[in-house]
Amino acid sequence: MKTYNVSFAGVGGQGILLTANLLGRVAALAGLDVKKSEIHGMAQRGGSVMSSVRFGKEVASPIVPEGEADLLVAFDKLEALRSAHLLKKGGAAVINDVYLTPVTVSSGQQAEVADLAASLKKALKDALYVDSVALAKEAGNDRTANMVIAGAVSVLTPFPEALWTKAMEETFTGPKAKLLDLNKKAFALGRAAVSK
Repeated sequence: MKTYNVSFAGVGGQGILLTANLLGRVAALAGLDVKKSEIHGMAQRGGSVMSSVRFGKEVASPIVPEGEADLLVAFDKLEALRSAHLLKKGGAAVINDVYLTPVTVSSGQQAEVADLAASLKKALKDALYVDSVALAKEAGNDRTANMVIAGAVSVLTPFPEALWTKAMEETFTGPKAKLLDLNKKAFALGRAAVSK
């Protein structure tokens, strides 16, 4: 298997790192070599967070070269636009259909992006949009929005659903075990959202 590159982008507090870790665990369960990296801006203050997961027979580096991501996973529309340059030609993109006003905009330091929808359509014209907040509420808790996104990602990566389920079971253990069923429900809704 050739090296498969996934880039995650969003802001602090959205569960990006948990989602990236879950994908890494799935790839490891599949017997692949996995490398992961992450960059936290002012993550605890709503700043940008980037993570990349690379998997394949043998992976040399955790960094996805610019323009080489097979899949871009954006947890926010503005972060999708900012990260569009990471996606390779013909790659796939999943975008959380939400816009979080950056601190630099709300504080008046920077202007809003002029036509975000048009800019996104131009940069990522075939992207799949998922309303993770609405689906997480449907699952029973809006804090499971990242698992909705993970469900969407699972459809676009080369792993069977059973491996994702196993990885979730290994992730939600101990005191977190009570959250497993809720997160499985959110995951299933995310899968269904992009499988239509």
